[in-house]
Amino acid sequence: MEKSCSLLVHFDKGTPALANEIKEALEGNDVPAKIDAMKNAIMLLLNGETLPQLFITIVRYVLPSEDHTVQKLLLLYLEIIDKTDGKGRVLPEMILICQNLRNNLQHPNEYIRGVTLRFLCRLNEVEIIEPLIPSIISNLEHRHPYVRRNAILAVMAIYKLPQGEQLLVDAPETIERFLSTEQDQSAKRNAFLMLFNCAQDRAVNYLLTNVDRVSDWGELLQMVVLELIRKVCRTNKAEKGKYIKIIISLLNAPSAAVVYECAGTLVSLSSAPTAIRAAANTYCQLLLSQSDNNVKLIVLDRLNELKSSHRDIMVDMIMDVLRALSSPNLDIRRKTLDIVLELITPRSVNEVVQTLKKEVMKTQSGELEKNGEYRQMLIQAIHSCAIKFPEVASTVVHLLMDFLGDNNVASAMDVAVFVREIIETNPKLRVSIITRLLDTFYQIRAARVCSCALWILGEYSLSLSEVEGAIATIKQCLGDLPFFSISEDVETADSSKKPQQATSITVSSRRPAILADGTYATQSAASETTISPNIMVQGSLATENLRSLLLTGDFFLGAIVACTLAKLILRLEEVQPSKVEVNKASSNALLIMVSMLQLGQSSVLPHPIDNDSYDRIALCIRLLCNTGDAERKIWLKSCRESFVKMLSDKQLRETEEIKAKAQISHSQPDDLIDFYHLKSRKGMSQLELEDEVQDDLKRATGEFVKDADDANKLNRIIQLTGFSDPVYAEAYVTVHHYDIVLDVTVINRTKETLQNLCLELATMGDLKLVERPQNYTLAPESSKQIKANIKVSSTETGVIFGNIVYETSNVLERTVVVLNDIHIDIMDYISPAVCSDTAFRTMWAEFEWENKVAVNTIITNEKEFLDHIIKSTNMKCLTASSALEGECGFLAANLYAKSVFGEDALVNVSVEKQGDGKLNGYIRIRSKTQGIALSLGDKITLKQKGGS
Repeated sequence: MEKSCSLLVHFDKGTPALANEIKEALEGNDVPAKIDAMKNAIMLLLNGETLPQLFITIVRYVLPSEDHTVQKLLLLYLEIIDKTDGKGRVLPEMILICQNLRNNLQHPNEYIRGVTLRFLCRLNEVEIIEPLIPSIISNLEHRHPYVRRNAILAVMAIYKLPQGEQLLVDAPETIERFLSTEQDQSAKRNAFLMLFNCAQDRAVNYLLTNVDRVSDWGELLQMVVLELIRKVCRTNKAEKGKYIKIIISLLNAPSAAVVYECAGTLVSLSSAPTAIRAAANTYCQLLLSQSDNNVKLIVLDRLNELKSSHRDIMVDMIMDVLRALSSPNLDIRRKTLDIVLELITPRSVNEVVQTLKKEVMKTQSGELEKNGEYRQMLIQAIHSCAIKFPEVASTVVHLLMDFLGDNNVASAMDVAVFVREIIETNPKLRVSIITRLLDTFYQIRAARVCSCALWILGEYSLSLSEVEGAIATIKQCLGDLPFFSISEDVETADSSKKPQQATSITVSSRRPAILADGTYATQSAASETTISPNIMVQGSLATENLRSLLLTGDFFLGAIVACTLAKLILRLEEVQPSKVEVNKASSNALLIMVSMLQLGQSSVLPHPIDNDSYDRIALCIRLLCNTGDAERKIWLKSCRESFVKMLSDKQLRETEEIKAKAQISHSQPDDLIDFYHLKSRKGMSQLELEDEVQDDLKRATGEFVKDADDANKLNRIIQLTGFSDPVYAEAYVTVHHYDIVLDVTVINRTKETLQNLCLELATMGDLKLVERPQNYTLAPESSKQIKANIKVSSTETGVIFGNIVYETSNVLERTVVVLNDIHIDIMDYISPAVCSDTAFRTMWAEFEWENKVAVNTIITNEKEFLDHIIKSTNMKCLTASSALEGECGFLAANLYAKSVFGEDALVNVSVEKQGDGKLNGYIRIRSKTQGIALSLGDKITLKQKGGS
């Protein structure tokens, strides 16, 4: 088995030096050559060579050298050579080394003394260390702090050895005396660390006698003090009060690292409001004072944790957290907004929205390249504020409507969706929103935003002036009719025979479009056609935005224009007393619709109108020519009703999620409760009393109850060997983010002692073993707990396999027991998450890995099958339950989850019921990395069958 190595040396992989060359160089007098030779010798040793012939050469020619580099390399060489024989006895030639080490410890140069003391920290052979002890102790009083601090580390390392307490009987007393007189901060820190590790009571005693001076100690020592406090308070909860005072005094330390550690320690030890408030304040100060983005992100993570456990205290810190928006980094801004949105209360909402408005105004300056994306985040934040607190909508809606013409289509679309929701939920703002929309409509440049704005105009223009204004605006934005002249049509027909004169340049659409249910639609490239100047002449006016979009071949928008005009004319019939005016408007609208159909069937555009848009426009024409009461009801009422239902559904889902989050487990019926009113308050400070009260409250509400219940633990035990094997082994697997811990119980079933028993493991997939296996001796019929740590680097299914190897006294060769494989399940890494439909579609289009699994199941109900898939994959269904209701023999749903490594997993389930009652269809999985797509696909294939 390989030895553990305590040093890493960089070297270029060239041809390795030969032992003879090294020997010659070491025997010469050239110091640089000697240094190179020593380095080469160390490389060879690290690579597994033994080089026994070099030892005597090094003793003769390298030991006497006065050069510091040579001496340092000599110590590295001594660190990695074998100092014992096969039976564990120290080699006799090591006596030569011993004398040299003693000389080094008494050397006039402090560097030589220091590096030798450092070397002794890594020496385990008691026979070599014993004669050096007086010299080590004498170095504790050396004039130079470098020597003193390394002498303390050497004392600590020796004291920790199995026979250390016999070698250095009174080490703790010596170090305690040293600590009271020492002035150097680094030496003091090492001395305190030694007491902390080897004599905790003395460390506590020293800390409590010097409580008033803790704030003046150096940063290094303060960090060790905090570590000590954490350790003491875990084992002895009753003592917490006096230590919390020390932590609070350290919150004003000049070092950011100490302050951060203090805040973390406070939160982990106490739930007293004063303590939590102090920690939150500290984090907010760090957020503003630190310039490093990584530090800010870590601090925001801590604030996020506080938000979930102590929301009532964090609510007051909302404006301090919001200041982090001053950072230009988008990740920091996103995290900040996420935290702030969950802390908003009616009291703080106005202030928060004012700040967000200022930030939106700043993004107009256009200095930063990510301004569009940041603006989109701010708009979404303001949107959610206005939905939660409708009273603030009036202050922001008009400002945001200026951004309907934004170049960033995503943020303009967010504004449109926001306005659509506000106009429904805030009837008081309807008139002003419609007026403003009519004023700014011509600025909108994106087809999707136009569609949304047209729907708003069609649904919410109610009075005569609004309806007439809306019709006039649409006419103005469409420009003069017709959309093309006959001569152009003839010219285009001619030029189509000569392709080199083609007037339009088609931009190929790289990807198919994704519809709301996650299915594909082949995107007609016409929607992405750029029109050459000679056709654009007619739509060149700044106000004619609808005309420009129609002339690019966007007939879906044309159909929406037709529907909006139809609704407006129907509404006009209700509010306009003059029949003549109604007929006039109606004939104008019909003219526009017919012109659009003509444009769609002409050869001016490279692609004709699609059938859906043609049918829709034709339907509007028929409607205006012949309107019945039933149709009028559908057009004027039903659309709005379905939108209202969609909004209430969304609200219902959100409230249900909040309720689900609020349900926390309560304590057991027979748990002990302390009544703090009956407690003695003698000598307790306000903070200690608060802390006691909070602990009792936690006990009463069950927050101290452990999450992992024992029944669940039994489910995770994996049997590794058979019951008839000489060695029985079983493992309990714990997956915690980036770590997998295997707790293996090994039982000797034989009547013999098993020697050099070793658990050898190997992994497949992105798993890495952290430590080398150790050898154990197992008495007859006894058991041993062996822990193995494994690091995980990505979300995919991994396999751990291995064997147990041991020797018995009467058999010469080693016996091997092969273990059962342990499969690490991808379900341990992914958890259900939520994202918006737009974010889902964006990711779906961007992610390159897709795994397509055909549906193969005995389940015959589509909804039941979807529930089964959700349960098997541990994902969240993003499709609203109302959209999945009813029986139509077809179902499409989107599922989403996030891994502990921050990766996204997207799944689209599309199933259809066949004539014979069986389900068929596909489950498509998309992710950024191959691992998730493949592992989830395997999981679904395995589980989708259903049944027992």
